[in-house]
Amino acid sequence: MSGLCQEVPQLAKAMILLIDVFDKYAKKDGDADSLSKGELSDLLKAELGEFTSASDKENVDEFFNQLDADKNGTISFPEFMVFTATLTMLIQGLAMKKMK
Repeated sequence: MSGLCQEVPQLAKAMILLIDVFDKYAKKDGDADSLSKGELSDLLKAELGEFTSASDKENVDEFFNQLDADKNGTISFPEFMVFTATLTMLIQGLAMKKMK
């Protein structure tokens, strides 16, 4: 889907990028519809780096359990999107506080 990014407006590019990031990590274990705990750990480390505290196993376990809303042992795309939307709102709120 990433080939479309050059032809679309900025917000649509962001949506395509979110899909591409999810797909990149979700298909590592053969199930492209969800993220395993290991895939989520890889995603957090590579895509958010020091931006999150998910650098050790305990933090990843806790984070995974919070994201896995249906408790099926994987993170679906909708669960991933709730996470990214929540994190984006948190960052925006922090930025607004700094501006005041």
